[in-house]
Amino acid sequence: MKNLFLFTFLLIGFAAFSQGTITGKVLDGNTNEPLLGANVVETNTNNGTTTDFDGNFSLSVSANSGSVNITYVGYDTQNISYTLSNGTANLKTIVLMPDDNALSEVVITAAGVLDIAKDRKTPVAVSTIGAEQIQEKLGSQEFPEILSNTPSIYATKQGGGFGDARINIRGFDTQNSAVMINGVPVNDMENGSVYWSNWAGLSDVASAIQVQRGLGSSKLAISSVGGTINVLTKSADRMEGGFFSGSVGNNNYIKNVASYSTGLSESGWSGSFLFSRTAGDGYINGGKFEGYNYFAAIGYKPSNNHALEFTVTGAPQWHHQRSRGISIENYLKYGNNGEPNIKYNDQWGYKNGKEYSFRRNFYHKPVLSLTWDWDISEATKLNTTTYASFGRGGGTGEIGEINGRRQFQLPTTDRGLIRVDDIVRYNSGGFVPDFNDQTRDKIDGLYLNNSDKNDNEENTNGITRRASINSHNWYGIIANLNTELNENLVLDFGIDLRNYTGFHYRRVNDLLGGDAYQQTDDRNNPLGEGETNIFYETYDANQPWWVFGDIDDEEKIDYYNVGYVNWAGVFGQLEYTIGDDITTFVQGSLANQGFARKEFFGETPPEKTDYENILGGNIKGGINWNIDENHNVFANGGYYSKQPLFDAVFINFSNTVNPDLQNEKVIGIEAGYGFRSRKLRANVNVYRTSWADRFESVSVDVTDEIRGNANLYGITQVHMGVEADFRYKLANFVTLRGMLSVGDWTYQDDVTAALFDNDQEPIIVDGQPQVTTLELDGVKVGDAAQFTASLGGDFHILDNLSIDANYRFHDNLYADFEATSVGPKGALQLPSYGLLDAGLSFDFPFLNDERVEFRLNINNVLDETYISESDTNVFADDLINSRDPSQGTYASNGKLYDGVADGNRVYFGFGRTWNASIRFNF
Repeated sequence: MKNLFLFTFLLIGFAAFSQGTITGKVLDGNTNEPLLGANVVETNTNNGTTTDFDGNFSLSVSANSGSVNITYVGYDTQNISYTLSNGTANLKTIVLMPDDNALSEVVITAAGVLDIAKDRKTPVAVSTIGAEQIQEKLGSQEFPEILSNTPSIYATKQGGGFGDARINIRGFDTQNSAVMINGVPVNDMENGSVYWSNWAGLSDVASAIQVQRGLGSSKLAISSVGGTINVLTKSADRMEGGFFSGSVGNNNYIKNVASYSTGLSESGWSGSFLFSRTAGDGYINGGKFEGYNYFAAIGYKPSNNHALEFTVTGAPQWHHQRSRGISIENYLKYGNNGEPNIKYNDQWGYKNGKEYSFRRNFYHKPVLSLTWDWDISEATKLNTTTYASFGRGGGTGEIGEINGRRQFQLPTTDRGLIRVDDIVRYNSGGFVPDFNDQTRDKIDGLYLNNSDKNDNEENTNGITRRASINSHNWYGIIANLNTELNENLVLDFGIDLRNYTGFHYRRVNDLLGGDAYQQTDDRNNPLGEGETNIFYETYDANQPWWVFGDIDDEEKIDYYNVGYVNWAGVFGQLEYTIGDDITTFVQGSLANQGFARKEFFGETPPEKTDYENILGGNIKGGINWNIDENHNVFANGGYYSKQPLFDAVFINFSNTVNPDLQNEKVIGIEAGYGFRSRKLRANVNVYRTSWADRFESVSVDVTDEIRGNANLYGITQVHMGVEADFRYKLANFVTLRGMLSVGDWTYQDDVTAALFDNDQEPIIVDGQPQVTTLELDGVKVGDAAQFTASLGGDFHILDNLSIDANYRFHDNLYADFEATSVGPKGALQLPSYGLLDAGLSFDFPFLNDERVEFRLNINNVLDETYISESDTNVFADDLINSRDPSQGTYASNGKLYDGVADGNRVYFGFGRTWNASIRFNF
């Protein structure tokens, strides 16, 4: 008790540094309604607060006189002076005017305007997370995890490597949910995916994240089937100042960040800069990583009518991975006392005493953009953003065999690790008895490693770590003309142009003791034509800082092809308002996507296809009605004709054009209700999304002997659900928040699948290509929890001390199955689970009235053991043997773990983790 009194006394002492309190109320200048969540910050400090549901705020300040900055996304910033009298000052009513042409804290204003939804105006289901919450509560988690308490969001760490997290919105992954940074799309132009390790520094530069679920309000013809995530970053014209921060956490996690902003000079120039480094051992075994992040924004305002801003950001990194699920049987095998070793990773070992992973990701994707804002007149504005992205890097893996066995089939250590030193010993001519009963032979005086695709078994020997390279050059421009036709009607019209080239090949990373690699897969360079097929060069797998090098001279193995995507789109929107109560919009877009492919290894001579041009687009509309100051309702609907992904245009990893090429059809409808009062903010939404005519190619066991792929045609999914969220200010020092989402996501109708072998040749039986019918009708969609709920609270104990806690629950989670593995039992349901997270924030003045902030996060406080996803869909009484000896059997003859057959390949989520940070603002 004595220690508690001492601790309380010290906290009160820190709080006593405050000189007094200022109060006020912040209103929207157009609607005269309170602005909830506006930021009120003491100038040149990080001492701040936010407004409540009535727009009121109360802030303890450290000086008798000074000023505060009041900001809100999408509104002009106000700087208000104050002078204390008897320790208080009432600033009364402060009005912020909306400014669609200069979103506060947003780097790319033009693009950001396209996709920012406004509360009680834009008729879509939306959630916005501010910079303060990102800074405090994300900690050492992956960036998508900050959205875990948003309705219908399911985010996991997947394999657990740095940046390997994934996210689903309403049951759709990022291939079918758009991710944008300041309104610029970042989904891969070929496969639609977003790799978060390429954006590991976003949490450092983000000022807000807005999630629009469903088709959303984006004017672009983007893949917003599930929703749109728009990350808004810092801008060049932030007020002068900066910060240093340092973080530590479990498993030797360490992160350091430095940032500085110049503020806007009298000549119109401004700049904002940030640099950070993150490294650690990783939570999973064999998960070391190192990553950097840099950000620079330089702004120039030559006049009141023009503003330019150039930005560049990138996150070069390397990290070791666990890139495939592991059987529960093996988690248990390497665990203790019947408990699974959830950190177990079978893709690494030690080489010369140092951690060595066969799965190492390395990438650098700098993005450069230039934004020009032109106020043509009071009624008309033109916003233009040009951008370029240069992605360089890939991921490593093994290639080749030892005595007919691949790396994962070789004997391991008693801890289940890869015996890397023994692979090196064998490759260099040494004797490893349980690898082979003899040493390997030299070929032409060399220990040659190669792959097994030349059907020349005596030459198929030696294991190599290769790197699969997926690099790209991407250029684009987005322009939007906004004009007020009259006081009620606003027209937007614009263009979206993109050009993308993707380079895909493999190269040798580590010969692991061999002398050279023998290329056997290039039809344009076959065996027997000199020694041009003998490669001695190896290429590292570290951060590729320099991204402008020429790849033509790199020695390539296994495959080499280039994908081309051209995009030409137009979009438009009419927004009509009736007074302050009703807002309606209708918008449409058209986009032509042209796809082409060049094959270097599989065609003689190398051949580039003609462009396959496919027209797609969408039409959407919605209405919002503010019934009164407390209640509003909205509805929206839309139709989307969505072009297929690149691999659905050119099938079977070749230049073959899909004979059944057609657009996917998406129909979405949504309705919602909102309530706003002084203490309560709540939303309820219902939705239905149908997604038809989808093509997918999946890797399957065609027979017991043949591993190939199945091309599925005409897949239809229907996703329906209800969502609710609330924020309730129980008292001045207590705020509660929660959400609930209940989904019903199922496949509709059976589908047909054409079967192909490993050489992409059709499976022929009795002279007929094999086609099978997959019974998918009514099967639950896997890979994301269809029921989620959370409840949490923030408790401000003192002005400079607060704690928070949140519990979230996931249920109705199904396996991410291969289509051919679904039988009459449907999808495998995984156990439900709940996680408790908690945190503590504390700040105090330091030096010249600057402030130091301390933050502690503890995630999964109760150390819950849970399965976050499954790669397989096998029930306990299924009798299917695995073709991968390292994974045990798929079926387990009745052996269960938490109700799941222990032969299933799964990912366990992380156990208890922690991180602590300290930040000095100046």
